[in-house]
Amino acid sequence: MTRARVRITGAVQGVCFRAATRDLARSLGVAGWVRNTPDGAVEALLQGEVERVERLLAWFRHGPAGARVDAVEVEWEEPAREAGFRVVG
Repeated sequence: MTRARVRITGAVQGVCFRAATRDLARSLGVAGWVRNTPDGAVEALLQGEVERVERLLAWFRHGPAGARVDAVEVEWEEPAREAGFRVVG
């Protein structure tokens, strides 16, 4: 089990990034949340089995159609209680 706090920058808002993240995370069984930030980035908290979180992180490097990802920053944290995956904010 692992937990990652992620910041994705580029042209990542207005391209269904959050909805696509939610759908993929749920299909992988990854818990957490995703949200837009006021500066145009997307932030996410991911928790789950290492290989499943890694698959989502790999997807973040290109995102959905229409997105342009410039950078993916990851901070690893200790797992905590987290259930389900949701879009917040």
